[in-house]
Amino acid sequence: MSFENKVKFALWAYPETLKNVEVHYKNDNCRSQSEFIEKAIKFYIGYLSEEDNINYLSPMITETVKAQIKGTEQRLARLLFKVAVELGKLSHMTAAVNEVDDDTLNSLHAMCVNEVRKINGIIDYEDAAEYQNS
Repeated sequence: MSFENKVKFALWAYPETLKNVEVHYKNDNCRSQSEFIEKAIKFYIGYLSEEDNINYLSPMITETVKAQIKGTEQRLARLLFKVAVELGKLSHMTAAVNEVDDDTLNSLHAMCVNEVRKINGIIDYEDAAEYQNS
């Protein structure tokens, strides 16, 4: 930027503000105190503009997040449905092949409920096979 497009004007500021400018302008890689003040003004204008944009952006971000969550929820529901169908097929095949009395079925149910609580729902086939073989 050249000086030919700049306009000189009077600046009224408190002495401590000017002292802060004098102390900090070099730390901000500014060549002069005027450049530092101009950057500060531009930053503040940007801040004020962003305040207006928040009212526009916030609902858009909320709607985007809601759409993502809804999509994930639908995918999980479809996957759970598929898992339930497969589990139903396995249960019916196991029941058709094995003759299990009501007492054994009730104790198996109680054992599985306790196991799933203990393992936080993370079922491992290898652990189940090891338990059944022991």
